Amino acid sequence: MKEQVTRLNEWFVPQFGPIKFRIFVGMMFLPYTGMCISFSIIGSLLAPTIAWDRIVAIIIIYFCALGISAHAADNMGSKNRPWGNYFSNRELLIMLICGLAIAYAIGAYYIVFFVPLLLPIAILEGFFLFAYNYEFWNGFFHNNVWFAISWGSIPLLAGYVMQTNSLSPIPLLVSLVAFAISYFEIHLSRKYKEVKRAQDLVSSKNLEFRLKIISLTTILFSVTFLIFRLFQITF
Repeated sequence: MKEQVTRLNEWFVPQFGPIKFRIFVGMMFLPYTGMCISFSIIGSLLAPTIAWDRIVAIIIIYFCALGISAHAADNMGSKNRPWGNYFSNRELLIMLICGLAIAYAIGAYYIVFFVPLLLPIAILEGFFLFAYNYEFWNGFFHNNVWFAISWGSIPLLAGYVMQTNSLSPIPLLVSLVAFAISYFEIHLSRKYKEVKRAQDLVSSKNLEFRLKIISLTTILFSVTFLIFRLFQITF
């Protein structure tokens, strides 16, 4: 019960509305989901020319597959049920299936008609969604490295591929930066959960502040880059 109360007091959980609404929003970890989406936007914006519908598509894909489905799977797959039992396994399974159905329907459309190279990325991300969150193979993929690859590097490459149906050295290099940022974020996040469980308020506040800076700076950078490319194309 302590874990539930701790989670409800997280800075990204709304302090208003019905309890299931608050849990649902909190369960999506919006600042960190926003980081992942931001990497996909940055990857898209590295392309020489921009198809704006594809940016919207990649945002929806990662919001549904990661923000909703992956976190529903995480709550089902975790031994500790970090968000408690407010949602039944059936409800979580519905979230998982609906999120994936929307994400893969959009992805399939672009794969078939425009970007076949997106297919291996879709397969990889689907694999990591289940392998990471359900801790398959004794949790082999449930660690910081695979998190940083699947939440950082691959989304950035997915954004670039979505625009160009190709890869080049620049997005590959920038994907290493996305990896490093994601690795640092998940490393701090795990420490944050430990000190919060230990009720070390000073350390938890310090780590919470650092997590806010990392996530919000990443999101702000992607928005700034997006505006820059928009004005660059317009003028």
